[in-house]
Amino acid sequence: MRQTAWVVALVAAVALGACHKNPPPAPPAPPPAAPATPPPAPAPTTPRDVASQQDEYAKLLQTATDEIERMGLLAEIHFDFDKADIRETDKPVLQKNAEVLKKFDFLKITVEGHCDERGTVEYNLALGDKRAKTAYDYLVSLGVKADRLKTVSYGKEVPLCQDSSEDCWARNRRAHFTVTGKTR
Repeated sequence: MRQTAWVVALVAAVALGACHKNPPPAPPAPPPAAPATPPPAPAPTTPRDVASQQDEYAKLLQTATDEIERMGLLAEIHFDFDKADIRETDKPVLQKNAEVLKKFDFLKITVEGHCDERGTVEYNLALGDKRAKTAYDYLVSLGVKADRLKTVSYGKEVPLCQDSSEDCWARNRRAHFTVTGKTR
């Protein structure tokens, strides 16, 4: 009986070994990923771009100041009623004006302070002066040379609009930037 048990165990081992399936071979490893292609480098500044900027500078340098003024290089800012504070919405306008003034570093500017028709002449002249000085100080804080700027107050004497309405008054409460000369 021992011999029979031994034979049964041997047959079972051979049978089980024959039934055991080998796992399928593992698929081949994927090829290594190609390195990501970097974005193309920005085009270098060409001599033409530099020449174009130099031509713009030289052309403006040769242009009469009244013609430069008509070009509208500098935008106005506006003020709230009875205020001389720079509004948040006007700060980007002043930043752009400062960039233009730094780019064309030969321009001289007069910052004009204006008011609406309400109030006395004296009061509005003083308020216009505060508005002009506030705009002037902000431009200087952005890097514009103070010796290229001056201020003047027109109070309510030079309105853009003559109507007695809030819309018209809002348009008149402003600082206007006038090209008045060149340093060279």
